[in-house]
Amino acid sequence: MDSAQQEATARARELQRSWYGEPLGALFRRLIDDLGLNQARLAGVLGLSAPMLSQLMSGQRAKIGNPAVVQRVQALQDLAGQVADGSVSAAEATDRMEEIKKTAGGSVLNNTAQQTSSTGATTVRRVVREIQSLLRSVADAGDIIDAANTLAPAHPELAEFLRVYGAGRTADAVAHYEAHQS
Repeated sequence: MDSAQQEATARARELQRSWYGEPLGALFRRLIDDLGLNQARLAGVLGLSAPMLSQLMSGQRAKIGNPAVVQRVQALQDLAGQVADGSVSAAEATDRMEEIKKTAGGSVLNNTAQQTSSTGATTVRRVVREIQSLLRSVADAGDIIDAANTLAPAHPELAEFLRVYGAGRTADAVAHYEAHQS
């Protein structure tokens, strides 16, 4: 790989970090490990071609263009957490992956009320990820930061919201969400 390709890959991974909280290669490898999948199976559940998944993992492509795929990634992350904490068995996870595979995306926020969770923390994390996904489906992190900077003088709370949810890490957004629920 020449230096221009290395720079493009590094830039793509940095964009992925700002949009998805981490490079997609790390995120997808963790899903593969946690859910006992291979790349082809993960691609099938997400609704991506195997080459597209590979390009996203390697940093040859930065962004997942289909918001429904982003939602499936988030659903798989939630599922992996439930498998890890023992609230979902491996057999149930296989069934849920088939359900996730069939989802078309739909309304980001309306799904929240229909999906119940065994723990409040998982629900909060899901809500936060859905807000992040919605913001990131309409603008990239740089544009969201620019909008936040424009809003900051007159509307600092809105600017903070945009920064935290639109360009921040999920853990920071969860903390922000919990701090503003009282």
